[in-house]
Amino acid sequence: MSDVSKATEANQSNGNLASAFSLTIDESNIAWLSIDVPNEKMNTLQAAFAEEMKAIFAQLSEKGSAVKGLIVHSLKPDNFVAGADVRMLEACPSAKEAQELAEQGQQLFQQLSDLPYPVVAAIHGPCLGGGLELALACDYRVTSDSDKTRLGLPEVQLGLLPGSGGTQRLPRLVGLLTSLDMILTGKQLRAKKAKKLGLTDACVPNTVLLDVAKQFVEKNSGSKKSSRKTSTKEKLISKTGLGRKVIFEQAEKKTEQKARGNYPATKFILEVIRHGLEHGFDKGLQLEAQRFGELVMTSQSKALRSIFFATTEMKKETGGDAEPAEVNRIGVLGGGLMGAGIAHVSVAKAKLPVRIKDVSNDGVLNALNYNYKLFEKQRKRRIISKAKLQANMLKLSGGIDYTSYKNRDIVVEAVFEDLDLKQQMVADIEANSSEKTIFATNTSSLPIHQIAEKAARPENIVGLHYFSPVEKMPLVEVIPHEGTSQETISTVVDFAKKQGKTPIVVKDCAGFYVNRILAPYMNEAAQILMAGEPIEQLDEALLDFGFPVGPITLLDEVGIDIGAKIMPILVNELGERFKGPDVFDTLLNDGRKGRKSSKGFYTYKGKKKEVDKSVYKLLKLSPEAKMSAKDIGMRSVLPMLNEAVRCLDEGIIRSPRDGDIGAIFGIGFPPFLGGPFRYMDSIGIKELVEIMNQHAEKYGDRFAPCDGLLTRAGLDETFYS
Repeated sequence: MSDVSKATEANQSNGNLASAFSLTIDESNIAWLSIDVPNEKMNTLQAAFAEEMKAIFAQLSEKGSAVKGLIVHSLKPDNFVAGADVRMLEACPSAKEAQELAEQGQQLFQQLSDLPYPVVAAIHGPCLGGGLELALACDYRVTSDSDKTRLGLPEVQLGLLPGSGGTQRLPRLVGLLTSLDMILTGKQLRAKKAKKLGLTDACVPNTVLLDVAKQFVEKNSGSKKSSRKTSTKEKLISKTGLGRKVIFEQAEKKTEQKARGNYPATKFILEVIRHGLEHGFDKGLQLEAQRFGELVMTSQSKALRSIFFATTEMKKETGGDAEPAEVNRIGVLGGGLMGAGIAHVSVAKAKLPVRIKDVSNDGVLNALNYNYKLFEKQRKRRIISKAKLQANMLKLSGGIDYTSYKNRDIVVEAVFEDLDLKQQMVADIEANSSEKTIFATNTSSLPIHQIAEKAARPENIVGLHYFSPVEKMPLVEVIPHEGTSQETISTVVDFAKKQGKTPIVVKDCAGFYVNRILAPYMNEAAQILMAGEPIEQLDEALLDFGFPVGPITLLDEVGIDIGAKIMPILVNELGERFKGPDVFDTLLNDGRKGRKSSKGFYTYKGKKKEVDKSVYKLLKLSPEAKMSAKDIGMRSVLPMLNEAVRCLDEGIIRSPRDGDIGAIFGIGFPPFLGGPFRYMDSIGIKELVEIMNQHAEKYGDRFAPCDGLLTRAGLDETFYS
């Protein structure tokens, strides 16, 4: 048995079961610090572990010069340290307590860094946030080459900055440009990319990870790692006051274009990194901890953390009362963009073989080509190998008939929004598949019970509403009708998770949840446009509000023809409040479908996009900016909030949590507001009712607060306790 194996076995057998950290010293006098948080699938750092770490340092101090080096590794099979436990932050009553948490982490990692012999982090699986800050405090970082291994500082995605030295150590290790890119975006690096950027020192198969870590100690015993050699180019750019000034000015400009003042973390990240580079490491740490504490208390971070907790909860839910059935093979009906995207996530994420059926061979070829281009893009970025690309493509097949559909466990239908056509698809699948095959319809507006009303096996029919582009959008709506079985619901929820999606289960009703709350928002934006507000003014106002794209741009992206199909269905099923300005026919008769026809409200030439001012003449408008951006934002969003409450009270969504996640992941509702329901709570229900009544007096009854809002205002209730 090797020394490494003996040390690991000793950790597992002798370590205190209640401890997250244990220390052993092998026959070569190399210390092994193992991490294994009890009763948790993932290792996370918690404040309670500070005493354990102090005891570890005391043990190491007692051993003195007898220790050759220290190797930090995880006993979990698939993760190193996934970050700090975010739940700690919820217990902080003030910025001072949050700052003290950061300072505690800084002090512990500095003790690790100050050890007089080489310290090596042996990393397999996620090494994120506090986990990477721990690794950065080591002298060397060795990673497995597994696809599971990811390194990053994603704190910005929670409205925070790295608080345990990450803003100071990372720039000094990989340079200013790379560190800004990592910390400002929260991006995660694969192992090979991390090695290329100088973040790690070796990338090896997991089978030899601990052996290689040991070699690093033995080769460098008696010395600490020398400082990183900086390239000449980087010296010219970031090692001079002028170079840094240019970099920070450009970074501030770029981040402000995206953040629009809504994400204070990005501003603080730039400030803290700059302060550390100009005033020294220790001063940088002081400001890092201070700003971390302040950010923990912001409404933006609290909202973003609520999303994190919500999605974590949802990962554990099955959606139904039955166990999901095993899914081994998938069928996709329709080779268009939606069908091709559904096929892609089924192969790339769920790792399942897919058979595409289309009315023409060209349709199948287009879907295969679409997938090839996506995989080829990944190959060029070295995310997958050429062999993996070929293996993925071999999982895709297709044709114009139902060959091999007898053994499909789920068939996802992605054909045109036509009820007769979808009912025919149901009949075809029931005739050409097994009795257990689930038929999942990717309709965006047609009620599922209508699609299922002629089915022989209605219990197998369910809605599975994806958003475009499928490979990028994280949400999927699972829509059972009254006759859908619990097993069918659980199976498609599980399937959607394996595709990398966040599924929410919604009730069967026209528009379901996401499109139903989106429609009033889009209609109100159209009303504002028809009142004479310029297109760019309108879009910019909603970007300032926090949406990723403005409503007019969104209509162009989705397709004006799609909007023309969906709106009448919603009006017919849900009433006149869904009726917007009558502009679709005028636009479509002029050949304006949006981006797909290179002309809508904007014109498109390659990547260039600009307002098509001839649309004003077509719609008989004289554009003039009269409303403030803030007023445009609130007026557009109020009808969406009203409809979200109706959806909750009608049982369309199961909880405010699902409603918030659906709106954020489905239509890009501003994440820093926490979703429609958290946003309404933050305004105050009584205050919101008053604002809506004011808008109703000014713009019409469509703004009148719904019964659910009036009742909650009267009872002084909130959506979240």
